[in-house]
Amino acid sequence: MVAPTTCDTVRYAGGWLFDRVMAGWDVLVLLAEPGDPRPLRILGARVAGLEAAMTSTVTGPRPHVLAVAARLYDSDERVRRWVRRSVDHGLTEVRLWGGHLSPEIEARTGSVRHTLSVAARAFKAQALAAAAAPAAAIDEAELFRSGELIPDLISA
Repeated sequence: MVAPTTCDTVRYAGGWLFDRVMAGWDVLVLLAEPGDPRPLRILGARVAGLEAAMTSTVTGPRPHVLAVAARLYDSDERVRRWVRRSVDHGLTEVRLWGGHLSPEIEARTGSVRHTLSVAARAFKAQALAAAAAPAAAIDEAELFRSGELIPDLISA
């Protein structure tokens, strides 16, 4: 997962992240802005810095799913290149979350709804509290944008 902040990650994708961890996935969140990793650890994720990951010469296995904050996708050319490389290899699903996407990408992707498990809702509430996020009701679902056509848009 590529995210601007801990709080944004928990707010927009914390339930999905938790459910993936409970399904046995190894989840790594790369944060653009360093912050308290505890809320993400509550959800079961490992945390690292985006800058360090982008400049590292060490490569690991390719992710099966790459969830990217729309804000970073729009503003950081390095993130767009990374998404492009991942998609070009054909084995990575890309999900965009939070914020507004360009009309071209929005028109070529579909909305994907993830219904949170009861446990995900409970852990997301605890993670939001740990992040000192404003108290709000936890929605039963989180929304993402995803589509097979993203490579057409980012390779141009």
